[in-house]
Amino acid sequence: MSTLHNPQHLFHTGSSIADAERIVLMVHGRGASAESILTLAQEFNVVDAAFIAPQATNNTWYPYSFMRPTDENQPWLDSALSSLKSITDDLLSQGKRREQIVILGFSQGACLATEFTARNAGRWGGVVAFSGGLIGDRIRPETYSGDFAGTPVFLGCSDNDFHIPESRVHESAKQLETLGASVETIIYPGMGHTIIMDEILKAQKIIDRAG
Repeated sequence: MSTLHNPQHLFHTGSSIADAERIVLMVHGRGASAESILTLAQEFNVVDAAFIAPQATNNTWYPYSFMRPTDENQPWLDSALSSLKSITDDLLSQGKRREQIVILGFSQGACLATEFTARNAGRWGGVVAFSGGLIGDRIRPETYSGDFAGTPVFLGCSDNDFHIPESRVHESAKQLETLGASVETIIYPGMGHTIIMDEILKAQKIIDRAG
């Protein structure tokens, strides 16, 4: 990694932000790209949504496992979180409301989505974490603040994911609930590190309700 992340390095499909009734902020995983996660937009049956995705420098948001001490992933982790803050702040400055914004991620992107929203809890349109959880060698409640005020959250993961311990998914759900989120957690037997149609349908319901 040579430079930190640039929140202006943003890709977009679907409705224009100005016209969109809801915004889906999609965060790609390690080794993937903004363009690759935007292909998921084709799976959602919505006509009034803008799908946007930031691009990580060298396709990686932070260098090590999300289960390592957070200091080991700095300054990349703070830069990644700052990028999401910059993007959401920009959407709010354009007149969008938090209730219109759904933050969705896969793998490393799912970890960022949960970590960012837990640090900035409010009434978001929704949070969708495909195979991810809160970041750090352990969960530190003092890191998080705010009130999700019933924000719908979906956490989906495999029982045998080689990147994401099932225990961390449940610990993350508990922390998000403590902050006032309405969390649905599903552990899929034998799914592996991927996204399946049942997860897409869960995300669809959250996107449909946003706005």
